[in-house]
This record gives sequence, C-alpha cells and structure tokens, in this order.
Amino acid sequence: METVINQDDLLRHITETIGKTKVLKLTDILYNRNFEIKDLIELTFYPEKDIAFRAAWILENLVLIRPQRFMDDIEYLITQFFKVKNKSVLRHYTKIIMHLTGPKMDKMVREKVALLDMEAVVERCFDLIIDPKMPVAVKVFSSQVLFNLRTRFNWIPEILTTQLRLMMNGGKPGIQSKCRNLLSYLE
Repeated sequence: METVINQDDLLRHITETIGKTKVLKLTDILYNRNFEIKDLIELTFYPEKDIAFRAAWILENLVLIRPQRFMDDIEYLITQFFKVKNKSVLRHYTKIIMHLTGPKMDKMVREKVALLDMEAVVERCFDLIIDPKMPVAVKVFSSQVLFNLRTRFNWIPEILTTQLRLMMNGGKPGIQSKCRNLLSYLE
C-alpha cells in the first residue's frame, strides 16, 4: 500500500471495495506524502460511483485531519461542491463544509472561509434540504451548514426554521432529532 504517490496509484487502491481501516491507512499515506488534494477531488467525480464515493470518503478524512494544512485548497473544494451529482459523494462534501463552517474549526480556517462568497453554498444547501430524494445525511449536514452560516446571512434563521419544521413532519427519528436540536437554538 505504500506505493501511493500519484492519482493513478490511488485509483488502483480504490477500485476494489475498501473498509474504514483501509480508508484510514490510505488517508495517512496521502497526508504524509503531501498528496495533491486536487487530484483526490478529481477522483470524487470518477464515472464509477463506487470509486467516486471512496475518493470522497478519503477526501473527508484527509481534510478533517488538519484543515489548516489545506487552506489553499478550501476555495477550490467549495467550488467543486456545486458540481457534485453523486449523492454518496455529496454526503462527504456537505460534511466537510459543515466542519469548515463550524464554530470549533481552527481560527485560521474560519477566517479563510469568512473571506469566501458563501451565498451560493447557502442556496445549494437549501436546495438539498428541500429535495425529497436527498439522503437524510446530506439533509442533516446541509442543515448544519446553514445553521453555522446563520449569523453571516441574517435571512437564514427564518427560512431555516420553516424548512426544519417541514423536514420534521413525517421525517425519521434521526432527522427529527437533528431538527429539534437546531430549532431549539433558532427559536
């Protein structure tokens, strides 16, 4: 496995089914080899959905190890978020953005994100939570992104409150719990 030095090497490793242990091992290798994150992002758009999913899973782990290391790539990563169609990949992108916009994120990363135009991210997240075919995890992570950005865009709380109430109606226990939690802070 130590032979991951470029995108083709990584592709060879993720063409087969992998579990969390191998994802973490590959993440560690890529982190220690200063693997070009743009090459990994490119693989998240691979035509075979399973390979794209595995690349996104590794991307999530890699970025969240130490986000400040990838400061120069945050804007690129966010611009790619708008192109993601694969719902399994979207789950990882929304989770990454949720952490990047979160209050516990490293101060330098928060400052970098504050300089970015996030209005399109907000719009996409609202689209994702409204989409009835969107997986629960994507809706939950998107809701949290919106919540995280509520002070930056003063119009978010009102619309988010309405959408959270709608998601709770007929929603499964997991989404109801998350919505109740966010609503308790919004109301």
